[in-house]
Amino acid sequence: MSSKIMVPKYRSFLKWAGGKYRVIDDIKRLYPKGKTQLIEPFVGAGTVFLNSDFDHYLLADINPDLINLFNIVKADVNTYIKESRSLFIHPEANTATRYYQLRALFNQSDDRWLRAIIFLYLNRFGFNGLCRYNSENEFNVPFGSYSQHYFPEKELHYFAEKAQKAEFICASFQQTFAAASENSVIYCDPPYAPIKQESNFTRYAGNDFGLTQQQELAELSKQTAQQHNALVMISNHDTVFTRRIYQGARFKRVNVQRSISHSGEKRIKVKELIAVFEKQNLQKWQAKQQMKAALSESP
Repeated sequence: MSSKIMVPKYRSFLKWAGGKYRVIDDIKRLYPKGKTQLIEPFVGAGTVFLNSDFDHYLLADINPDLINLFNIVKADVNTYIKESRSLFIHPEANTATRYYQLRALFNQSDDRWLRAIIFLYLNRFGFNGLCRYNSENEFNVPFGSYSQHYFPEKELHYFAEKAQKAEFICASFQQTFAAASENSVIYCDPPYAPIKQESNFTRYAGNDFGLTQQQELAELSKQTAQQHNALVMISNHDTVFTRRIYQGARFKRVNVQRSISHSGEKRIKVKELIAVFEKQNLQKWQAKQQMKAALSESP
């Protein structure tokens, strides 16, 4: 009688709204054999990277604070742990007064090391794992008012170890896609398209990511799969809009528990999809479209 080998799952040291911990197994099942590089244009907290097994990782985000943090943890995790822990054990760490003092210091400072230290505190003590900036590019997530806090030392060590095979860059998704090759899997976790189209944009690290950007990402994914024979995957809400712009891809549907209130008490299942763009499937889809067009034009 054989038993399944349980593969451990690893959490990021960051709390992150929309993180992929619950669906990582669905994502990994879609990986093809033979690819050696994972590219993530929207790396976020890095959960997909942490639970994948490739020879090399190119991990990007347009948030410079996030990329700065990852590079510092990669370079000197022990010193980072020592200094960031001091903020967690401060006697007033879990107070609004202390939180807003450190948030103000973060917004005023240009020191990369200090910003990286405070970023982890703000992430863990702020509301719901949000990472949000105002129009002045100031971090503006409110205090979380949680009763307990966890210092992620174990997760930091694992991240630093795994990061030795990774390159972290602050770049747009367009710039990141340019690095693709036939050896690449590209996994995209963009700001999600709205479930209802009345809301047509999402603030992404201080920038608007609207329906135009959603369409641009879809087109670039198709082009990259066809021209470079890379496999491209995109997670998003399962809507009429996303299925339309992802035509030519194959779809994997997933149900995700999502908080829909500020209190986090009400959770519902939200339908999501993973669109997978592959050269062979796209060519078949294009051939069918051409045949349909030819038939519609015939007398």
